Amino acid sequence: MKNIAILGSTGSIGTQTLEVISENKNKFKIVLLSANRNYKLLIEQAIKYKPETIIFGDINYKRDLEKGLKNEKINIYYGEKALNNFTEFCNPSLVLTALVGKSGLIPTINAIKNKIDIALANKETLVVAGEIIMNLCEKHNVNIYPVDSEHSAIYQCLVGEKHETIEKIILTASGGPFRNKKLNDLKKITKEEALNHPNWNMGDKITIDSSTLMNKGLEVIEAKFLFNVTIDRIDVVIHPQSIIHSMVEFNDGSIKAQLGEPDMKLPIQYALGFSERIKNNYKRFNFSKNNRLTFEEPCIKTFRNLHLAFEAGEQGGNMPCILNASNEIVVDAFLKEKIAYLDMTKIIEESLNKISYIASPNLDQLIETDLKTREYSKDKIKNI
Repeated sequence: MKNIAILGSTGSIGTQTLEVISENKNKFKIVLLSANRNYKLLIEQAIKYKPETIIFGDINYKRDLEKGLKNEKINIYYGEKALNNFTEFCNPSLVLTALVGKSGLIPTINAIKNKIDIALANKETLVVAGEIIMNLCEKHNVNIYPVDSEHSAIYQCLVGEKHETIEKIILTASGGPFRNKKLNDLKKITKEEALNHPNWNMGDKITIDSSTLMNKGLEVIEAKFLFNVTIDRIDVVIHPQSIIHSMVEFNDGSIKAQLGEPDMKLPIQYALGFSERIKNNYKRFNFSKNNRLTFEEPCIKTFRNLHLAFEAGEQGGNMPCILNASNEIVVDAFLKEKIAYLDMTKIIEESLNKISYIASPNLDQLIETDLKTREYSKDKIKNI
């Protein structure tokens, strides 16, 4: 029986993780749940799964939350400090981090320092501080099991292989809702259009990132650190069907691919259950009924965010941190309809050019970079 903590239990990944756990009650026990604002869903989850502890971000809902849980014997803590130090309240064998953006960084670091294995759905943690995170994992003998479907695919392809035989990692991308559009077509894209992903059911932030291909760019940087490869050994290919989740090419020319229906519960289950494959009743892929798998090269001119991510990943230092911080701010602004779709890329590129480069930043310098970038991006938004 594995004791599981879920950071971000009310989001898309969090709720699907709880579905997986419901299907495997004999294998997993919930010891902690956290959420930021959705207190109603958190109450439902806490009553159903009966964790020892919950952490809630917005203290303004303290009365509502505690009223809803008055009949439950659950410890309740509030705020960012409690989230960052969640290991003080429970001792899980695995923590699934499904927080949005940079907010997952400090909780992940504290989990690693407490020798807790990570099921990582918060790619921004590695984008912002990948070198620091991976060094800590090695120091404390902690495993990271990727939850992103692409990185889970690569992880599975590498089981039993030697690292030195990796020639290339090939990340697949659906292409999002605007795969066939040109740059001029994107000028008047609405929030509703950008949130209409053709294949995946995800949260708003990651869905917008998918539409701009920034999500794929962040995954390139994540892959660099997770699998210890240089950026020039990572490729991205558009695969609209989202059946091949990613591939690894080896030094003998062989290519391994992991395939399956586009269902996030598959990589979630793999991460929770590793090193065991758990039987399930999820939909199976039928080759005879799906006889067309296609591939395209991404258009960097149209989706410049992907190019910016490759450049930031190649430069290293605090550049991925700048990329991520600016992206979080502009996506939020777009969702609030404060800026146009193409303004997002413009502001990200200006931030990368404006914020000072640090070749080997420590954690404090990365936190400072993040704050400066957010302030700069917000100022640019005000002036549009």
